[in-house]
Amino acid sequence: MMFVVLNVPEFMTWLRPIIKTRFHFHCSKRNSHLLVFPTDERLANITNVKVSSSSLFEDSSVGSKQPVTKGHRKLLKSSFATSSTPAGAEEEQRLKQLARTQESRRRLLSSICARYQPGVSEQQVSQRQVSRVYVEDRSRLLYCEVPKAGCSNWKRVLMVLGGSATSTRDIPHDAAHYANHLRRLDSYDHTGISDRLHSFTKVLFIREPFERLVSAFRDKFESPNSYYHPVFGRPIISRYRTNATRTALRTGAGVTFREFVQYLLDVRRPVGMDIHWEPVSQLCSPCALRYNFIGKFESLEEDANFLLQSVGAPRNLTFPGFKDRNPLAERTSSTITQRYFAQLDATERQRAYDFYYMDYLMFNYPKPFSDLH
Repeated sequence: MMFVVLNVPEFMTWLRPIIKTRFHFHCSKRNSHLLVFPTDERLANITNVKVSSSSLFEDSSVGSKQPVTKGHRKLLKSSFATSSTPAGAEEEQRLKQLARTQESRRRLLSSICARYQPGVSEQQVSQRQVSRVYVEDRSRLLYCEVPKAGCSNWKRVLMVLGGSATSTRDIPHDAAHYANHLRRLDSYDHTGISDRLHSFTKVLFIREPFERLVSAFRDKFESPNSYYHPVFGRPIISRYRTNATRTALRTGAGVTFREFVQYLLDVRRPVGMDIHWEPVSQLCSPCALRYNFIGKFESLEEDANFLLQSVGAPRNLTFPGFKDRNPLAERTSSTITQRYFAQLDATERQRAYDFYYMDYLMFNYPKPFSDLH
């Protein structure tokens, strides 16, 4: 197999390879490093991983395991404690299946990282790469914030675990959004970062990429917003709308989904990237941080409560299911997502898929449209 070594920005970790040695990509002015891409084959059968019974917190990388503390082992043992009752046996099987699902997700991610970013490790992690990671020292948790994937409620949970609140219901939206009671991992020195990366449970929750994108658009551009309309809306309308009205140029309100996608895919964006639609493969550096737990928005409460049980959270603390921002608006679903993407032509949909390709690949989401390649 031949390899091409490309000196590209770190933002390019989501680069999508295509057949015949060509690459589609976007650029960013971030620090660069070498990435190695295979040039003579496309990724095949990578999702056919076999799951064996192992610790929930083990890294499935070949020849490498994450440290598993005594506390982790004790908590896992209690999570899978056998019961003589039928209900207990059923619960035990459910927990074991959830653990197998976690191992499968880690194995897949490890395989993708080994193929696209060989040699990347936690020893090379920069402070910028952990700038979205929240720390909860009591429960020894590290949580990477992925907007539109349950992050506000996760921050509520971390506040309760840390003792700054007694109930997730008591924490208003702004307190959860700004999370002033929580500390980020990049606020520690090198030793503090390294120690926590090696001994804490690292948690990542993700969402179907197109659905997450539509959710962000609806939240930031279809509802009144004193930040996103002037900061993003005005330059988007100015760049991509022909014969824009003075009112639209002044307020930034009324950005269409197609205009938003044009901005997203523009290599010379009139305004920068935002965490609400930045690919998770860049936002949370999964190949470098090697998360112990990978949850999905599609099974959010079950995954989250399994994690809380596994790390010994109080029994009365469960993941909140309420939606406190635009509570009357219908949650963004696959049906709603399809409706928004129907506004784009086939080329625009393909380019959007290319943009999020590594997210689709790393987290085993199927192609959202049959005509994508």
